[in-house]
Amino acid sequence: MRVNRISGARRRAAVGLSVAALAAGWTSAAGPAAAQPAAQPRNAPTATEDCSSAYRIEQKLSTGTTWRMCWSYEAEAGLVLSDVSYQPPGESAPIKVLSTAKLAQIHVPYDDGSAEYSDVTGAGFGQGLMEMAPGECPGGTIKTVKVPEAWDPEHENVKGLCTTTRARGHAYRMQADTGNKVFQQQGKDLLVYTVNQTGWYEYITEWRFQDDGTIHMNVGATGTLAPGDYNATDDRGWPLGKGARAYATSHSHNVFWRLNFALDGSSKAKVEQYDSKVTAAASGDEGPTNRTTRTKVTKELAGDAANMRWWRVVSQSGKNKDQHARSYEIVPGPSAKYPGRSYTKHDVYFTQYKKCEQFASDNLRNCGSGAGKSVDKWVNGETLKHPIVWVNVGFHHVARDEDQQPMPVHWQGFSLAPRDVTAMNPLTPAELADQNGDYGSGG
Repeated sequence: MRVNRISGARRRAAVGLSVAALAAGWTSAAGPAAAQPAAQPRNAPTATEDCSSAYRIEQKLSTGTTWRMCWSYEAEAGLVLSDVSYQPPGESAPIKVLSTAKLAQIHVPYDDGSAEYSDVTGAGFGQGLMEMAPGECPGGTIKTVKVPEAWDPEHENVKGLCTTTRARGHAYRMQADTGNKVFQQQGKDLLVYTVNQTGWYEYITEWRFQDDGTIHMNVGATGTLAPGDYNATDDRGWPLGKGARAYATSHSHNVFWRLNFALDGSSKAKVEQYDSKVTAAASGDEGPTNRTTRTKVTKELAGDAANMRWWRVVSQSGKNKDQHARSYEIVPGPSAKYPGRSYTKHDVYFTQYKKCEQFASDNLRNCGSGAGKSVDKWVNGETLKHPIVWVNVGFHHVARDEDQQPMPVHWQGFSLAPRDVTAMNPLTPAELADQNGDYGSGG
């Protein structure tokens, strides 16, 4: 089996190989059975134009929802999904959601300051695509991926992309108003994922598409703890093994995603921020009040999650059957925000689209003199007409005895929840289809 286990000095050598490959010219994307294209300059666009059958994912779930998308593979970021659309029951045509979506960085700083890695742009993440056995893709299909500019030319074709479906439990449950009838539906998801080895870690990059239109982006870290990192003190690590002799060094995984929306097929979209404030009960009220306010985000923004705060990306070209603008809400997952670097200090960034801005830190594309190499430098007051969404989710890994051997998967990620994409729950049973809005008043 091809091994890419690199830590310490060996890992830095791999970074040198990556830089050398970039200097020679790099290939942005490739898929199965594709002829290796010529090396492209560093500012070349991601190749997503080819969506022939080998590159297409289309899945109709048992509940009636169909997800469609294309895929490609970048030398650094790995899997890229494009032209993502959602067609639930009752919709005559697919609803476009995303133009492209991919990982934009995995930043790994160590607590003792001895090391700091950019796994996507500098440590061979895309090159570390792992071959999967059928048992790792239960009930699904494993596609062959051609890794661009493969460091190991003898292993450039990897059976490394799984597409499968999975039950998730109740999509809904409701007791009928009369009689003993129960309305319930078991939900179904489409899963698309790869496994990429970087150093001693193996990252599972999972994209989960629910039948109700929700999208989950998750990265799971597994593999093994680096054997060369058992040198921490008690305030920088955790003792593993017999007694308290070997302390595994604590570190962070700061994962960034880059989302280019195309709601209803258009890159033009609005961004809105919502905040709710609870006020103590006034005299005569039964309880406290809660007021929600909307702020239109018209300029580039570095945003911070807060209690009862959320954002949505709103279509400017499409509405649902109730004439409400379609949108997707950004639902952050649990995060241990890392304050050590300027680009990790915020949870979400909204920037105006620029083709060269592809990675949240150590950006490999040439954006010109003074443009900066990280997403925080790109928030400079431009008007948002074509917003790009960058989401940062951190995990502080303080190792434990249970992390060996092998290490259980620890997940981090976020979701995109449909808000007014359809006029009702897309899985509503036919006999409840008339119960939309204030149906009880007869108005």
